[in-house]
Amino acid sequence: MAFEGLTEKISATFRRLRGKGRLKESDVKEAMREIRMALLEADVSYKVVKDFTKSVTERCVGVDVLESLTPAQMIIKIVNEELTKLMGSDAKHITINPNGPTVVMLVGLQGAGKTTNGSKLAGLMKRQGKNPLLVACDIYRPAAITQLKVCGEKLGIPVFERGTQSPIDTAKEAVLYARQRGHDMVFLDTAGRLHVDEVLMDELKSIKAAVKPDEIMLVVDAMTGQDAVNAAQSFNEWLDIDAVMLTKLDGDARGGAALSVRAVTGKPIKFAGIGEKLEDIEQFHPDRMASRILGMGDVLTLIEKAEKAFDAKKAAELEEHLRSNKFTLQDYYDQLVQMKSMGSMEEILAQIPGGAGLKGVKIDEKTMARTEAIILSMTPKERENPNIIAASRKKRIAAGSGVKVEDVNRLLKSFEQMQKLIKQFSGPGMGKKMKRMKSFGGFGGFPGF
Repeated sequence: MAFEGLTEKISATFRRLRGKGRLKESDVKEAMREIRMALLEADVSYKVVKDFTKSVTERCVGVDVLESLTPAQMIIKIVNEELTKLMGSDAKHITINPNGPTVVMLVGLQGAGKTTNGSKLAGLMKRQGKNPLLVACDIYRPAAITQLKVCGEKLGIPVFERGTQSPIDTAKEAVLYARQRGHDMVFLDTAGRLHVDEVLMDELKSIKAAVKPDEIMLVVDAMTGQDAVNAAQSFNEWLDIDAVMLTKLDGDARGGAALSVRAVTGKPIKFAGIGEKLEDIEQFHPDRMASRILGMGDVLTLIEKAEKAFDAKKAAELEEHLRSNKFTLQDYYDQLVQMKSMGSMEEILAQIPGGAGLKGVKIDEKTMARTEAIILSMTPKERENPNIIAASRKKRIAAGSGVKVEDVNRLLKSFEQMQKLIKQFSGPGMGKKMKRMKSFGGFGGFPGF
């Protein structure tokens, strides 16, 4: 994940502060020097770093902090608040046109992921009940229109295109088409360039003048660091952008763009691309991102992911099985599938408070895959009643799942132990116990046998 190195360095600084107990002004200034270096190494703009550390230091050297019973905790609180402020304080959404359709003009450099992430954003709006239309205004990049149509088809969103016709005319026709066909949102996928140039900007300014978009959203690659910030500054000067979408925030880049772009442009970061799938997009929450950077986790986002993965019908069936002490391998498989839809175990750990400190813990995602393969190689009858799985069946299941018989035995043994554990939850007070178990994600907390 982005900010991994920054999180480690800041967490180490905070650990040293906690170890000192009472703090002196010199301790605070030393800590701020360490944080300043960590931010610069994360490719955060020098001016942004200078202003940030100055603001934090001024607040931290006050009497209320240094003479408090827990000065280190007070400093962490201040750094968290200032980081949140740096990234925009509050989460922002797309500006909706009440008279419709809402026109969102997507702009950015070539390679920033504009087409894919613009499609992701349209998909997110569709899942929220909107009726979006994607518009192909990039007539220069080879296969750009085809790429947009492929994304639209996967998401079930229509794509308006007029081949190599003037992008300005295409944009105007698309807005009229959307109004006539009942589309309440229009996403214009405009052309990008390898660098900012006057010809590109003139075309974008002409599209802006022709359709008067409700929002101009700049798509920025978080992995390009200061280049992303420089591009954001140029696009803002030419077009007066309204918002920013960061892409590739799941990468291993230093992530400085996220901390710099808001301060440099004054425009909010509204969305973030967090993976390769078309569903991998989320609203950007400055307070949650600040908590993650400081190693404090992001429980709210984790809860939202769990709610999306939650299947009420299967949960009701699971509860009934648990009440009657009939938890089966099929139930366990259903829990694994729901947990996988929340992301990788590393992603989930990163969102748990203190999870950043588990960097050395290796989680073998292949174990989950093997467990799934073994269960899927069983017949429905075997999943319901593993006791019938004798030696010959084990050989067949192992061969079907590409594992050894020992792996099948290990799964069955672990499942038997789990069933014994479940017996402790059956009987009186089952409802309260179930609520406690659900609060920890059901039995999805057992990633692999």
